[in-house]
Amino acid sequence: MTEEKIGSLEEEALKRKERLQALKRKNEESKESKSDGAENLPKPKFRSYKPQDESLKNNVIDDAKPGDVEAVVQEQLDAASSKVVIEELNISNLAPRKPDWDLKRDIAKKLEILERRTQKAIAEEVRARLKQGQQDLAAYVNAPDKG
Repeated sequence: MTEEKIGSLEEEALKRKERLQALKRKNEESKESKSDGAENLPKPKFRSYKPQDESLKNNVIDDAKPGDVEAVVQEQLDAASSKVVIEELNISNLAPRKPDWDLKRDIAKKLEILERRTQKAIAEEVRARLKQGQQDLAAYVNAPDKG
């Protein structure tokens, strides 16, 4: 048994050694490509700086031209001066909401469930009391609660 373990351990050691060598080769290749990649750096773009070097003058970006501001302002003035007729005015949208409106909105679904359970419980209680012998519905309605 020990010979089998030793053989498998040696095989695993050889596999590890091969993986390490492959990693070393990969690292060396990436270092070489990085040194070659220095030539592939992004070129600078000069917006407000005028470079002195002739080779960098190709990277200067032309000055931005201002748009036609007068036409835009005139369009906005024309739009503001025209009267907009509101066809329907919903007054409820203008009224401020109560401070707790969001709380009520959030618990509305839970209240529906509780309302259904309450109705179910009332119906079960009515059935139970009717089974106890209170056949007269008026007597049931007027009877005081025992709980």
